[in-house]
Amino acid sequence: MSTLTQDTQAKVEALILKNEILSKPRLESLRTESTNIGKPFFSHLVAQGALQEEDLTRFIAEVSSVPYVNLVDFDIKPEVLSLLPQDIAERFMSIPLGEMEGKLVVAMLDGNNVQAVDFLANKIGRPLKVYMASESSIKSSLTQYKTDLAGGISSVIDESTKDREANKSKLAANLKVINEDSPVSRALSAILEYAVKAEASDIHAEPFENEFKIRVRVDGVLREVMKLPKSIEPAFVSRVKILSNLKIDEHRIPQDGQFDIEVAGKEIDLRIAISPTIWGEQIVIRILDKSGGNLNLESLGYSGRNLSLIRKVIKNPYGMIITSGPTGSGKSTSLYTLLKEVKDESVNIVTLEDPVEYKMDGINQIQINAGVGLTFASGLRSILRHDPDIIMVGEIRDAETARLAIQAALTGHLVFSTLHTNSAAGVLPRLLDMGIEPYLIASTVNAIIGQRLVRKIGGDKEEFTSSEIQSDNIKQTLSRLLPQNEAGLAQAKESTGYDIVPMANQTDFKLYRGKDSKGTPDGYSGRVGIYEVMDVNNEIEQLILQRATTTQLEEAAKRHGMVTMREDGYLKALNGLTTLEEINRVTAVTLEEKPINSDIMVKDNDQLINQGGQDG
Repeated sequence: MSTLTQDTQAKVEALILKNEILSKPRLESLRTESTNIGKPFFSHLVAQGALQEEDLTRFIAEVSSVPYVNLVDFDIKPEVLSLLPQDIAERFMSIPLGEMEGKLVVAMLDGNNVQAVDFLANKIGRPLKVYMASESSIKSSLTQYKTDLAGGISSVIDESTKDREANKSKLAANLKVINEDSPVSRALSAILEYAVKAEASDIHAEPFENEFKIRVRVDGVLREVMKLPKSIEPAFVSRVKILSNLKIDEHRIPQDGQFDIEVAGKEIDLRIAISPTIWGEQIVIRILDKSGGNLNLESLGYSGRNLSLIRKVIKNPYGMIITSGPTGSGKSTSLYTLLKEVKDESVNIVTLEDPVEYKMDGINQIQINAGVGLTFASGLRSILRHDPDIIMVGEIRDAETARLAIQAALTGHLVFSTLHTNSAAGVLPRLLDMGIEPYLIASTVNAIIGQRLVRKIGGDKEEFTSSEIQSDNIKQTLSRLLPQNEAGLAQAKESTGYDIVPMANQTDFKLYRGKDSKGTPDGYSGRVGIYEVMDVNNEIEQLILQRATTTQLEEAAKRHGMVTMREDGYLKALNGLTTLEEINRVTAVTLEEKPINSDIMVKDNDQLINQGGQDG
């Protein structure tokens, strides 16, 4: 967002009040908040959800006398995109929309900046007709420049196939000699560029009997993007191995490596895992954007009790905060965000990571290197001699690392770490299983975060009324959180962070879904976290000392107000962030047409007989 003059900002604020988007007191309250945290006022309004980015852009365009265009789900034809080179479009945050009366029509983020418009016109040598568009919609439109894999690689495949057919024996003898201009190199570059611009987290190159399949994981879901001829596979795998400094003549055992690329001005770290399969070698490429992003707890999806509890426990001078969940559930991102919350000139923060996913100023980050003996355990022993105040251990993988982390928390350090378990409550028995004494766990662990990532509804939302089955599941899931009457609304909002309707006499609920479009396949775009935060209070401590089960710990946490991941997800669905189907997919819950009553299941003569149920 461009810097606005005081006059322009005042006029935009007047439009916000005129359109009754915010009240005067609320506007002033948000202004005070933005001043306190040192964030631009309008950026703070958008970040807090108090003002939609499109509304803000429209108001700025109106007071600047520049026409406004909404590019959300705006499909731009390739021949139109070719009117403005991609590198210039990205540099000036602009997108071509067509031609009008000899002028190139472009949408720009900084459309009211005359100097920028003139400079762009001179750069491309054409007069411009300028519209103003929001930053997110321009960035979304810029992805339409991304490589058309089906067409863009077809010539590469043809060339590679012809070369191979012309001289198979020569190619087989010289697989190591694959230069930067080879067809395979260009194919790999195109696939990497496509994946980065599509904001994929992983690329899967999978060999089968008669084809070589490329899939990318976007928003946690794998999508097939193309199939390559089987003949291109050996050279493709060798090229990846060369870039990753792996052995290209080793095909029997798994290999891991890494290399960096630069796409759209961003440095991207690629983590490579290659494994032999029955049809060849499978490649999985993990994509890590080293530039990080604007990390804050609210944007990650923390709200209500979860948010207030996390902000409370990170103020403790010592103890442990652990995040849990499977691979790809956003644990590392949560830890980075917590580090950003506690980062200050007065404290020394040291991290041990594998890999270092985001580079953060003011923090001493150490990359684990098991090849030279730098493990989480050995690194933790070393950094304790570096006078740290706050330590982040990327992952507790073994008993030794767990013991050292516990000792660090006992000796006056605040320790952040992750552990692979299915829920927050599962962390405590897992530590016991690693041989940590119960009294040590009870006295050091301050809070545990359980989390998953779910896809967000993208683009235009469609409102609908829940079905009878959906309504029953909502009531069953949220029965202890939904207020029974108007008097309980305030307490419910404080606990959940959302305005929710009283449950009494509620027969259905408003739900939302997204519309399929080029930018939002399946109606989803982006992801948000669902969380449960367990506070290790006195009752939980006593249960730990008694070596209680996961179920007992979770029930105790719920009695003290913990909102579970599934409950948090359902609340987000009711507030239009995601869908019930997505929450049920991630939390492994299926909506049943008829509730199953386990009480009717009895055991008789070693057989289970469903009394009153249907056969089959």
